[in-house]
Amino acid sequence: MPGGKRFSLIGRIRSFGYALAGLRFLVRSQHNARIHLVATVAVVATGLALHVANNDWRWLTLAIVLVWFAEGVNTALEQLCDLISPGYDTKIEHAKDVAAGTVLVCAAGAAVIGVLVFWPYLSR
Repeated sequence: MPGGKRFSLIGRIRSFGYALAGLRFLVRSQHNARIHLVATVAVVATGLALHVANNDWRWLTLAIVLVWFAEGVNTALEQLCDLISPGYDTKIEHAKDVAAGTVLVCAAGAAVIGVLVFWPYLSR
């Protein structure tokens, strides 16, 4: 197979292990990831308690995944920036700030989605 390795079930299983290790690092090392974890559990528990419809679960799932995606990319970028430039650099600071701002936008959007989804259930 030119340019790559052959498919291996063991290799795929190992890749899941690496992914889980990355998620463990994310939650253990990032305060905001722990906040996202609490928010995720709260959203899921609230959705179950309110018997949210499948269509609404799609929106909640999208919101949750979007925030986790942004937090993961932000953390990966911070790790790379700290490796590449351990000292202070204005461009690195801006890159980190933009990534953090992106997480903030995603979290705010997720909160809006949460209000839009839960409001009809709570206002009954």
